[in-house]
Amino acid sequence: MRALITYFIKYPVMGNVLMLSIFIFGFFGLKNMKSTFFPETESRTIIISSVLLGASPEEIEEAIVQKIEENLRGLTGVEEITSTSSENTANIVITLRDGIKADDKIIEVQNAVNSIASFPAGMEPVRVYKRLNIDVAMELAISGTEDLKTLKEYARNIENDLLNIKGISQVALSGFPAEEIEIAFRENDLQKYGLTLAEARQIVARQNIDITGGSIKTDTEELLIRSRQKKYYGEDLRDIVLLTSNSGQIVRLSDVAIINDKWSENPNRYFFNGEKAIGITVSKTLDEDIIDITDKLKVYVEDYNSVNKTVEIAITNDRSIALRQRIELFTKNGIQGFLLVCLVLSLFLNWRVAFWVALSIPVAFAGMFFLGSMTGLTINVLSLFGLILVLGILVDDGIVISENIYQKYESGVDRITAAVDGTMEVFPAVTAAVLTTIVAFSLFFFIDGRLGEFFSDVAVVVLWTLAFSLVEGALILPAHIAHSAALKKGATQNFITKYFYKGLFWTRDRIYAPSLKFSLRYPFLVFAVCVSILLLTIGSLGGGVIKTTFFPNIESDRLTINLKMPAGTRESVTENWLNHI
Repeated sequence: MRALITYFIKYPVMGNVLMLSIFIFGFFGLKNMKSTFFPETESRTIIISSVLLGASPEEIEEAIVQKIEENLRGLTGVEEITSTSSENTANIVITLRDGIKADDKIIEVQNAVNSIASFPAGMEPVRVYKRLNIDVAMELAISGTEDLKTLKEYARNIENDLLNIKGISQVALSGFPAEEIEIAFRENDLQKYGLTLAEARQIVARQNIDITGGSIKTDTEELLIRSRQKKYYGEDLRDIVLLTSNSGQIVRLSDVAIINDKWSENPNRYFFNGEKAIGITVSKTLDEDIIDITDKLKVYVEDYNSVNKTVEIAITNDRSIALRQRIELFTKNGIQGFLLVCLVLSLFLNWRVAFWVALSIPVAFAGMFFLGSMTGLTINVLSLFGLILVLGILVDDGIVISENIYQKYESGVDRITAAVDGTMEVFPAVTAAVLTTIVAFSLFFFIDGRLGEFFSDVAVVVLWTLAFSLVEGALILPAHIAHSAALKKGATQNFITKYFYKGLFWTRDRIYAPSLKFSLRYPFLVFAVCVSILLLTIGSLGGGVIKTTFFPNIESDRLTINLKMPAGTRESVTENWLNHI
């Protein structure tokens, strides 16, 4: 190690090349890092859902949920199974153990569900799917004076516009019931043409369908035969032919029935500032960037509102705000930390030495960005927390090394020898200090569950940042100090440095030295005081004097009111209570 350090000190160009390379690769690494609200993790959740119209929660539990849960017993790799039985619907959530992906188990779950032959008649097919790990990026509300159907048409157009924007793939609409086509047959007209209700229903069902007719292969191509007759609006069903008489008379659906497009009876409403609205939720997948998405959405909302007067889009929730605030905090703290290191070290050492020590902050972060981008690290609230946390311990090794080099030079040794000996003298202690910090934060890698998946990003950030800080302190910093004008012959201290030196020496001689002598003279007394403080702290924790909480209580800028009504309550009753609130 001594030979390597000596080489970088004798040939400072190598240190500059290494530093410049770290900056360049770090810049491109930062550009390639995606921004997410939480760290990205593979999905470990499988969802089973089904619908049985008209069934109570008790019937759903007995006829569907219990049978599925019984068949899932013995399935390996399952951490827990949670089920919810509500009116009309059954929902079962399977959470897999750490290290097991949903893609590896979904076929086993599907086979276990398909083996059940005693599901009730009329139940819709059971859906088994993996829950995608998507995060909400932004929530929008489109409102205006138009009716709900017109608002939905506007929302559908907005949905298509958003999906055509590069980098946006997950858009969901909410705030309106499902649409239905109501066909109300007139009994007199059915009897007039000799039709029964069952016959008319069967004819409509047979004609309103998409079917495939196979394929035709030729020498040059293959033609697929399909009949696309399924309609989605009532107007398109009016001309369905129900009957053709021998005389050529054609009886169409509109001749015997009234056809209307209507909302389903399952209520779903969304209000924004007291007006009916449609909610638009834009989410991000693992491959997308939350800041990029929200930036594009803000531009779209501004452009849309500038040309539309009847409806307006409002941003109701922007998940990137908290992330941007943490980025801003990290940037501000980094700049302040750099300036404070330069200022404080300039009071006790040469200002040039202070600058080279402070330079380890951007060098270490640049190296972390480079390796982080290579290992899939993202810019999220937890990785930014790690960056802010490690900012306070970055320059410790640089301060120790630079101060020892400066002291060697002041004792009369030439600058090259002072740099080599000063670095080698404290390098083992500095390395041990950095490694102990790395080991302490590496414990995050061994935490089980979702908490461990999230906080591992903190460990990665601290590990790479401190590693590059050690490289900069051992190879780049000594070379810069050795060839700095701070170690130039004839360099003198300024008035401010001399003043602070006097204060430092006074503190050392009048306060620290007597305290140290007392501690060495009465070691058992000092040890007893430390143990007493420890016992008082433990007692304060056990007695509740010092409060403990898993996460701190942080005031939110949102108020949420949840209203629970008994199953079967009509929407008019619920709406009255909502209006009352």
